Amino acid sequence: MTYYAIDFETANDYPNSACSVGVVRFVDGIEQDSVYSLIKPAKMYFKPEFIDIHHISYGDVRNEPQFPEVWQTIVEPFIKNPDGSETVFVAHNAKFDMGVLRACFKYYGMPVPSIEYKCTLNISRRVWKDLKWHKLTYLAEQFEIEYDAHNALDDARTCGKIYALSAEKLGCNLDEVYLRLGLQKTFLTVRE
Repeated sequence: MTYYAIDFETANDYPNSACSVGVVRFVDGIEQDSVYSLIKPAKMYFKPEFIDIHHISYGDVRNEPQFPEVWQTIVEPFIKNPDGSETVFVAHNAKFDMGVLRACFKYYGMPVPSIEYKCTLNISRRVWKDLKWHKLTYLAEQFEIEYDAHNALDDARTCGKIYALSAEKLGCNLDEVYLRLGLQKTFLTVRE
């Protein structure tokens, strides 16, 4: 199974303020390749607390492309499966990352693709019920995954590894994880 772990960082509380994106392609739980880009947000306001978290500021993105260009020239070509199979995103706290995607598509008047996504936060809460927390930094520590927290590419990579570990723990194929846990398929848009 091919899946794409994705993560966004935002400049402020508005979901359309994406300032970086990381996407990692996994095939059968093994990382294959990745893309990363800074993004110039529509409104160039960076909340100081957010800069403290992800270390991205106005100066870092002022000459970077905005979301439409990043999506159309970097992300979209990267997530097209050569075999024609549907794209599946995996994100930790997918509600946030899919919210960023939806808000950016809406802000820029772009069509929202019908992409299936899975949430490793929801998965981890069901697979590792005995763990005290299920935030990405804690899971990475528990599974000895080294990464740079709040770097979109490293967050995505770690999320993709957690998804693979969940299938291993459940003793099933990656595409069976949601079914095994009784979770419903979710999509960016409502499928006709």
